Amino acid sequence: MGHDQKWLRKTAIERAQKGESHRVIWTSLNQSRAWFYKWLQRFRDGGEEWFEDRPSGTDSPANRTPEEIEELVKMARLELYNKERFCGAQAIIWHLEDWNVRPMPSVSSVNRILRRHDLTHKRTGRYRPKGVPYPAPEATRPNDVHQADFAGPRFIRTGSGSRRFYSLNCVDLATGRCAIQPVTCGKSHADDAFWAIWRRMGLPRYLQVDNEMTFHGSPAAPHTAGPLIRLCLPLGVEPIFAPAREPWRNGVVEKFQDYWDKRLWQAVEIETVEELRTVSRRLEERHNRHWRYTKLGGKTPLATLAAMNAELRFPPTPRRPRDFGSARPEAGRYHLIRFIRGDGKLDVFSEKFAVDPDLCYEYVWATIDVAKQRLFLKHDGEQVADWKYEVK
Repeated sequence: MGHDQKWLRKTAIERAQKGESHRVIWTSLNQSRAWFYKWLQRFRDGGEEWFEDRPSGTDSPANRTPEEIEELVKMARLELYNKERFCGAQAIIWHLEDWNVRPMPSVSSVNRILRRHDLTHKRTGRYRPKGVPYPAPEATRPNDVHQADFAGPRFIRTGSGSRRFYSLNCVDLATGRCAIQPVTCGKSHADDAFWAIWRRMGLPRYLQVDNEMTFHGSPAAPHTAGPLIRLCLPLGVEPIFAPAREPWRNGVVEKFQDYWDKRLWQAVEIETVEELRTVSRRLEERHNRHWRYTKLGGKTPLATLAAMNAELRFPPTPRRPRDFGSARPEAGRYHLIRFIRGDGKLDVFSEKFAVDPDLCYEYVWATIDVAKQRLFLKHDGEQVADWKYEVK
């Protein structure tokens, strides 16, 4: 009996690793959903004998670190390791502080997580992440997908004091082209910054950002389209909001932020806003003309763009009209990628929607269709739910 159970556990996880539907797996093996996720979690926790029985009471200790914190610890360790930096517990905590993670785990908790996932020694070869399928948007042509984020705030130290600014940085996933746009009037002026970026890069099909209120609006009024949504939809751009508290899902622009910090902020003495604009544009042009990517076959971003011979779309005017993006959108779509946790709820900017319990511990793709005033939910490319959703 014990041998048969171990075979079932191994078989279930092997099939899950190949991308098979979790529900199909446990149903075909005549097991319960709870049984499947118990052994999936054991497998993710690591250890060569994850499929073995353990003494009762050891699966869910009261002081176990929340799952999302564990994922952030693993991601921080991976990022530090891949950048060839010190990646011990204290360095990881400092890295989590940069991400504004709350609650912050203790050094001992981080060390326990590292031991549990066999991350206490250096690996050889590339990291192969475990986990459920993630519905990343496909980027095969120029401007299929842009990732964008703010760096900052930073401060220019002038003779009369200091001047705060942010840098809105954007990367085209297919070509590696970047745009760097300083913002000196606060994040609320992101509309003008995006307009300037798109005048240089062209309009994307998808714009992927994180979940800060500057981008989506106020969680107190989740049905009210935020400024970025109102800017994007009339231009045919579809915003994508990456999973909450998962900064690695915007990994390309997150990596570019480090590039910007080292090659501009730490490398150049800046005393005026005009100098900031000049050095930002200079770094942008140098990167696009001369930076060579292995993933692009050694080509530069501009050479890749030329080789693809794609027709790009651009905003209609050099500057954003003052009233553009102020009205409630009448058409267009925007999307959210979300991880459904054990409570079985889809979080749409703090509003909760109950979903099929079978979707727990899975990623889903939610689409708000403004013209239809509906919220559609997809899993593995198939629509699984929809709700009435009025956009204001």
